[in-house]
Amino acid sequence: MAEDAGAAAGRTVTLLSRSGCHLCEEALEVVRRVCADTGARVEVRDLDAAPQAERDDYWDKIPVTFVDGVQHDFWRVDERRLRAALADGG
Repeated sequence: MAEDAGAAAGRTVTLLSRSGCHLCEEALEVVRRVCADTGARVEVRDLDAAPQAERDDYWDKIPVTFVDGVQHDFWRVDERRLRAALADGG
């Protein structure tokens, strides 16, 4: 969606994931595609390397996506919802 290019410049989508997680791999594909189209930055964080409190909070929800540090979704990434969140401008 070229018309979205630059709409989310300066925004960050963070994916909290684990190695070997097939849902995480699927989520990352969606996040990368949406961010490439919108100009948002992608950050991937490994839950296995996170502090224990964060592991406790998110272990059963991965992958977890955040938009500008605010939890957006978990288990799956809905491309339309993510695009809408980035278009909202925060």
